[in-house]
Amino acid sequence: MLNNYLPILIFILVGILVGVGPLVLGYLLGPRHPNKDKDAPYECGFEAFETARLKFDVRFYLVAILFIVFDLEIAFLFPWAVVIKDLGMVAFWSMFIFLGILVVGFLYEWKKGALEWE
Repeated sequence: MLNNYLPILIFILVGILVGVGPLVLGYLLGPRHPNKDKDAPYECGFEAFETARLKFDVRFYLVAILFIVFDLEIAFLFPWAVVIKDLGMVAFWSMFIFLGILVVGFLYEWKKGALEWE
């Protein structure tokens, strides 16, 4: 019984070794020459204009959420399109309703001006 899990255990150990090994080697063998310039925050070659605690505009998050929603829509749409003949009309109309809900949400975001960037 335990022999069945041995390949999985070896795979996990190799994964941990590949993930953690380079980090440990870099920490142990890497040069350490800290100075003021290396420890300074870097922002496109300029000194930082403000603190890192700046708040982002809400529209940035709205656009990110829209991207995730439409990315997930594509993730559902491709497998559905592959097996549409086997699923029948019920699956067709369920996907039609799903896409309709997404379109209504998209039109709502468009109407509210969430896609406008100033």
